[in-house]
Amino acid sequence: MGNSAEYAKLLEIGRPPNIKKIFPNSQALLVSGKVIDRAMVAKGSAMTMAANGRNIFVIRGALLAAQRANSAIIIEIARSEGGATPYCPVSLWNMAMITDTLCNELSITIPVAIHADHYGIKQQSDLAAAKVEIPSIFDAGITSIAVDASHMLDDKNLLANIELNSCIPSWAGLETEVGEIKGEQGLSTVDDASFLIKGLNAHGICADWIALNNGSIHGLEASGQGIQVGLTGEIHRALALYGTSGAQHGTSGNSTERLRAICQETATTKANVATALQMVSWGVEVNDYGNAITDENGNFKKVKGEGVTSEMWAQMVAYAAEQGWQGGNIKWLNLPFENKLLGQAREIRERMSKRVEDFVYGMLVDVFNAGDSADFAKEAILQAGSHDLGPKTGRIEDPEDWTKEKIIARAAELDTDKGPEGDFDD
Repeated sequence: MGNSAEYAKLLEIGRPPNIKKIFPNSQALLVSGKVIDRAMVAKGSAMTMAANGRNIFVIRGALLAAQRANSAIIIEIARSEGGATPYCPVSLWNMAMITDTLCNELSITIPVAIHADHYGIKQQSDLAAAKVEIPSIFDAGITSIAVDASHMLDDKNLLANIELNSCIPSWAGLETEVGEIKGEQGLSTVDDASFLIKGLNAHGICADWIALNNGSIHGLEASGQGIQVGLTGEIHRALALYGTSGAQHGTSGNSTERLRAICQETATTKANVATALQMVSWGVEVNDYGNAITDENGNFKKVKGEGVTSEMWAQMVAYAAEQGWQGGNIKWLNLPFENKLLGQAREIRERMSKRVEDFVYGMLVDVFNAGDSADFAKEAILQAGSHDLGPKTGRIEDPEDWTKEKIIARAAELDTDKGPEGDFDD
């Protein structure tokens, strides 16, 4: 795989130091998240999928789809999914290894970033442990991270991002978040998003992405409310000077028309998809934009001859019932069933991945406008002559205006509604 002189050059200069150290003989082009963002910006009106690899079939299918589409892609797992207390077998510490192995096995040559999504900081006391754990996940091959302190008040969110930045390599992709993902409640505003991005800029931190509460939800979309495209575009335009792209969370369950509008009318370059891919891999019936379909009793419909075997599905449904897992909480099946799923016949495993591949390919090409974005990603590396593309903009804000005391004072003046309390991790 990748025998051309250009590809050899990309492997030489495009892979970050941690990737070279862990996988010295690999032919997989694992890159910084910055590379993926720049590729979408260069193509214009494009975003790629950040595929939550809750199981190995999702990762395999997503990689095959991206190769087929010649699209750069992101493979990710959230801290709640694959952290120290996981419900998925794919973790922050083995995701790079799994992805690298699959890339070499499948001859994947498109650029792939390895993203730690929703690295949650819920309280000040979480910072000490994070300063130890974040370096450990980069040691394990992470190339991009979302520091999510949106669970805290605006000043504490900003200060946590600043404090943890020294733990993150300067070359790595960086996402930050304002407003937990709560659907129509607690929507983000220009003011709170600007507060976060301007404060980071004053401290020499240029976030590649910002995630907003712009009307989306994690898991199963039932309300029809969906992503607020106008609000998203307004916030992105306000942040344009700071070089910040959008990261769209809660993509599963939004119509293809709405997702195309996100591409065309906002600065979004990263679209997280988790629940849809999990359901597709299992063989659950979904509509054209990935929302699982249920029968009149609220039970998920299984497509005959797709995904897991009917016998395995019966086991999964029974186990979920025993545990009291309903609706979106069916996600908790990932960890106890992964090895059982890997123990199925080859034809079953292959059709699980193939279903994911076809779904992801359709999204990348027909909805996200990410086809051939791999070429832009490779060009960005070659032009930079390095794995490190640097920030998109320099310091604009005066650090003297963003001291800790002034950050606290500024935050007190923000008029924002953070919505209800609750569990909004993924």
